[in-house]
Amino acid sequence: MRSRRSCLAVPGSNPRFLEKAQGLPADEVFLDLEDSVAPLAKDEARKNVAAALRGGDWTGKTRVVRVNDVTTRWAYRDVIEVVEGAGDRLDCVMLPKVQSPAQVTWLDTLLTQIEQAMGLPVGRIGIEAQIEDARGLVEIDAIAASSPRLETLVFGPADFMASINMRTLVVGEQPPGYTEGDAYHYILMRILMAARSRGLQAIDGPYLQIKDVDGFRRVAGRSAALGFDGKWVLHPGQIEAANEVYAPSQEDYDHAELVLDAYDYYTTVERRGAVMLGDEMIDEASRKMALVVAAKGRAAGLARTSAFTPPGP
Repeated sequence: MRSRRSCLAVPGSNPRFLEKAQGLPADEVFLDLEDSVAPLAKDEARKNVAAALRGGDWTGKTRVVRVNDVTTRWAYRDVIEVVEGAGDRLDCVMLPKVQSPAQVTWLDTLLTQIEQAMGLPVGRIGIEAQIEDARGLVEIDAIAASSPRLETLVFGPADFMASINMRTLVVGEQPPGYTEGDAYHYILMRILMAARSRGLQAIDGPYLQIKDVDGFRRVAGRSAALGFDGKWVLHPGQIEAANEVYAPSQEDYDHAELVLDAYDYYTTVERRGAVMLGDEMIDEASRKMALVVAAKGRAAGLARTSAFTPPGP
């Protein structure tokens, strides 16, 4: 599983931004050919993106291109030109506005044809599916099962809010009049359940108030608490916050590694399935929970600061 705590959006029509993004500490950078690129700039943006992937230094980053949705006249040329031009430098293709599994299957088939024609490893390029309307959410279980290339389900809040007639113009905040709970809780949990049922990652959408980092942390904290793996960032100032929010604390990471070591010792050496670790009882369920936290910590580059010491004779 790739680390996707922070997924930075970069307009494919802006060469300066494409160059700057290479030096930013985002886990994923997706070079956009869709909403951030004007219709008359899309042809040139494809060339910019392929050149940036081919000639840039993206070390340590998941490299993604967001193409236009399958109902547009640009989608097939986006995939062909980018993958033929820089497919060996590309990790995933993000497909926006996914409404049915057939759309993901279309992209899978086209990627396979290009890989075969270009002599690239078939199946190496992954797919990210963006859920942006009511129909996509209703079909999400089938979408999640539509392709072995699929790696993530991504929430697209702005289009989604418009599709259900939500009465707000502020993306990421609660709609006016909604004073109890979280208006997005069902949507986020629905995406998360579909993702986890198929072993996929779940990524939260952007927070458009780019100068309000405290607001970003607050909103990101809600999806991180549910179990989401990361969030879109639209500005370099949001990257550090995302990397922190979607990674475990040092204390939690150390404790998770301690639980794993202790459980391994007690089940293999002493052959006990449930034991006390200090004041805490640990068992197989504890191990599974610790695996999640430890994996997130390792992906974030955390180093443990404590070690398990087996009890003496």
